[in-house]
Amino acid sequence: MHLRDLTQFLAELSENNNRAWFVMNKPRYDILREEFLALVTALIPPIAKFDPAIANCNPKKALFRINRDMRFSHDKTPYKTFFSASITSSGLKKPSQGGGPSYYFQINAQGNLLVAAGEWLPPANRLRAIRNRIRDEPARFAKISGNKAIGAHFGGLQEEGKLKRPPKGFDLDTPGLESIKLKHFIVWRETAIAGVMPEVLQKDVVAGFKIAQPLVTWLRETKTPVADEAT
Repeated sequence: MHLRDLTQFLAELSENNNRAWFVMNKPRYDILREEFLALVTALIPPIAKFDPAIANCNPKKALFRINRDMRFSHDKTPYKTFFSASITSSGLKKPSQGGGPSYYFQINAQGNLLVAAGEWLPPANRLRAIRNRIRDEPARFAKISGNKAIGAHFGGLQEEGKLKRPPKGFDLDTPGLESIKLKHFIVWRETAIAGVMPEVLQKDVVAGFKIAQPLVTWLRETKTPVADEAT
């Protein structure tokens, strides 16, 4: 993976985010996408050593498209300015598609690597199932989410959008309430990649995923009731 070429392409794309420029530079994009696919392919075996459930993840399905979905967005720029992938046990990328918890990483136009793991904005039925399990197993979830390694590497669970009051169906003395107030159950870390060798980046991504594996596994084991899935 030529990381400098990738960040240069993305930086230029961020300044020329239009179809004409992208068509002219499509050959560059195709090469970089193949290199990024090779990186994702190389990541799966070492991750599968500590999380066998993702051993059969299809790397092609793990990659996100560079085209943006502009249907409901005020931002009408057609392309994302980052390359990203989501490695899941189902091979699907979004919880709404059944993908559930995942190992996610991206490289952006500013030359930053984002490594994340867990579940981002689960839909209402899924969120309810996670919250119910935290209520039923508060000590176990606290042990996983409060793990020293997670705290040292990621700084703990992300609290963006956290509710100020208990969600509907929970009260002030519900066990694990502070975690129940969360809207996502995810950790992430962003670092600069300038001067980083591809093999070092690969090791860093795998190391972060390994630390977050207990969280991903706990979320994967949290089943959404069949009746809810049908609604």
